Amino acid sequence: MGFTAPGLLLSYVYVNAKGQWGRVAMDPFSQLILLIAVVSFCTFQWLFHSVSPWASSRISPAFLKLTHKQKIEWNSRTVSTLHALLVGLFCLCILFFDEAVNQDPVWGDPTLVKINVSITTGYLISDLLLIFYYWRAIGDKFFVIHHLAALYAYYYVLGQGMLPYFANFRLLAEFSTPCVNQRWFFEVLGYSKASKPNMANGVLMAMVFFLVRIAVMPVYYSRMCSVYGTEAFYKVTFGGRCAWIFSSICLDIMNIMWMHKIARGCYKVLRSRRRSKPESQENGKTD
Repeated sequence: MGFTAPGLLLSYVYVNAKGQWGRVAMDPFSQLILLIAVVSFCTFQWLFHSVSPWASSRISPAFLKLTHKQKIEWNSRTVSTLHALLVGLFCLCILFFDEAVNQDPVWGDPTLVKINVSITTGYLISDLLLIFYYWRAIGDKFFVIHHLAALYAYYYVLGQGMLPYFANFRLLAEFSTPCVNQRWFFEVLGYSKASKPNMANGVLMAMVFFLVRIAVMPVYYSRMCSVYGTEAFYKVTFGGRCAWIFSSICLDIMNIMWMHKIARGCYKVLRSRRRSKPESQENGKTD
């Protein structure tokens, strides 16, 4: 049984079957991954506490008029958008150009995927810390479940280098985040739901969310089924298989729930927009 001791970033502490303590040096790449995760955590904390408030107050003067809770959520969503764009673009590069991962989705060379996942790991831990600390402002049990399920799965990717294709594929979902956050920004800034910017973002949000979280499910699970029962599949530890399958199902159930809410909201706004047009045209004729 092993665990990483606090402060021992360059070594791995373990207890053997006889209860004796020991320490082995971490390989250089593992040290790099750990360093990236730590830097990622610190960077996203810095973006939340310093960069976002400073930049937002200059880009959008309305930021200064927000309540304390709204400012916290604003900064959280700003950081979330930056993370989504960074990781999402990296994810696409791996998906299109990393032949090793695409050819062997279970045990292909996970180097680039590990780097991308370590960035996300740092962000998720940072976001969890903020969620718990500012629970009254941004606390959400579904986000806690989402983050913990993702971290549980990423442990096997980073620790054992397994399932790089599937871990990277899940990160495609990040592309829907900017539109979801922008919807909240429009709302808190007082934009009408029927306004053109809000309407355009709402339709784009529904389309992107469906494409990167729902429409890709058949591709994802068909690839999962294609490796089921193979030699590569049975090399994955039992814990790794549970993390892979359980996390995927858990995340997709939430994605379907969120898609349902987004679709209903988009439909209501579009329907109200259509109803308001004839009324405005009729009023225009009478005037």
